[in-house]
Amino acid sequence: MTLIKTQYNRRSFIKVSAAAGGGMLIGFSWLNGCKPNTSEPEVRVAMPKEWFEINGYIKIGDTGMVTIYSPNPEIGQNVRTSMPMIVAEELDVPWENVVVEQAPLNTGWYQNQFAGGSLSIRLSWNALRMAGATGRRMLLEAAAKEWGVQLSDLTASNGVIKEINRERTVTYGEIASKAVGIEVPKEVELKGVKDFKLIGSSIKNVDGKKIVTGQPLFGLDFHRDGMQLAMIQHPPAFGMTIKDFNEAEIKSMPGVKDAFIVDTTLEEPGGFDEKGFKQLIAIVGESTWQLMQAKKALKANWETTGELESSEIHVKRLEKALVSGEVQESRRDGNPEAAFKKAAKIIERTYSAPFIAHNTLEPMNFFANVTEDSAELIGPTQTPEALEGSVAKLLNLPLENVTVNMTRIGGGFGRRLYVHFGVEAAAISKKIGAPVKLIYSREDDMTQGTYRPTYRSVYKAGLDENNNLIAFTVKGAGLPEGPVFPNRFPAGAVENYSAEKIKAPTNVTTGPGGHQGLILRRGPNKLFLTKWLKPQAKILLIFVWNYLIAP
Repeated sequence: MTLIKTQYNRRSFIKVSAAAGGGMLIGFSWLNGCKPNTSEPEVRVAMPKEWFEINGYIKIGDTGMVTIYSPNPEIGQNVRTSMPMIVAEELDVPWENVVVEQAPLNTGWYQNQFAGGSLSIRLSWNALRMAGATGRRMLLEAAAKEWGVQLSDLTASNGVIKEINRERTVTYGEIASKAVGIEVPKEVELKGVKDFKLIGSSIKNVDGKKIVTGQPLFGLDFHRDGMQLAMIQHPPAFGMTIKDFNEAEIKSMPGVKDAFIVDTTLEEPGGFDEKGFKQLIAIVGESTWQLMQAKKALKANWETTGELESSEIHVKRLEKALVSGEVQESRRDGNPEAAFKKAAKIIERTYSAPFIAHNTLEPMNFFANVTEDSAELIGPTQTPEALEGSVAKLLNLPLENVTVNMTRIGGGFGRRLYVHFGVEAAAISKKIGAPVKLIYSREDDMTQGTYRPTYRSVYKAGLDENNNLIAFTVKGAGLPEGPVFPNRFPAGAVENYSAEKIKAPTNVTTGPGGHQGLILRRGPNKLFLTKWLKPQAKILLIFVWNYLIAP
């Protein structure tokens, strides 16, 4: 059993209590905008008439049904099941009585609300357990107060509170209304690992049936009555911007309501903001088909503002960077040059990969409803907090006036860490003064420019007469950053070692670390090292690689 301190702040209270209407939540769910509405959840208890908000993670109905909010974006990693499982474990409620809802962005209640680096569970483990344990404690305190007994006289399990030495019982649903007014405890007890019931068990994906039966969950499914649709056209190459286009002709086409140039330039862009195409042609209308026909009829005048980038230029930059580029990070152990001179065999290989589109199954899309003093955003994003900040900057709004809700994500792979498509939707909504859903075509997404980085790396290994590895060097250049991580394995495992991470310049916006980074770290390193290490060392390397590094 572990004690953990609880925590919440003023901003979390304002946003949660505003949604809850003073403590009681009556069946609220923004996801109802995903038309048609889905059927009622398959649980063993009746649908409640009233819901009671216990904390930002939990609301309990008067029938004992429990809704648990899943805080992080769901990108296929199944956190919409696993994160609520952790809350339910500490709350001690039957899983069949649990309904899962996607939480909105709320940086007060929820920590690390993003999807990336396989970090959702690792970073939120304590917060999720704390939320469940806090809810359980507040329900116990409400029951103790109701019966006039000590907290130590009660126990809670499977959604029922029992008096230890008597026969009185009360369900969570029956006592939930009284728990709302209980003060949040300063610290709570967490379960011991031996007492886990849900954690470590096999639970079906809460969205599994909806996914395979095609029920609406994704950003492309979202619909709100009265909203308009929009599509965009970006420049055909990096180093170009829009001058003008056949605006009158496009506006006269069937189904087109408006067409204009939108600018999403931010004075102080963040790490997940667009840096390639900031001025776009936006076309607003009634259907995607009509908008696609209008896009085909576009006659745009593009201006060249800088060097037009190409794959040929990128290859030259990488080759030059390997010779004289800026070293971002390096490490050197021993004397690799001297070791190579003594080597019986030297093997050298060069690995490279071009820019590659993430090519997610669901193209980029986002809903935005911007008014004079607020902005509402709904869609698939891996970084809702970054989107909130960028939209607030663009529209000059206070952060608390921007709301971000997340749909299920139809593929991300780092692509949706970047927030430009949500920012673009907000800019279009502001321009037309109405709610709008921006939808990228597949061609837009493949050519937009948020690619997996391009790399070129040179590996060199020196072996003695017994094929033992005595020297290892690697230097890698990448756009926009190098793929080599000098302080990662095999750093420290090879006596004579050198590694350099080199930067080459580009205007292309890229995804994080990219597939090439994984290939270069897992592929060539593994090939080089496992081929020439002794059997015992190979086993250790493979274990370290598969269980400590590769994930």
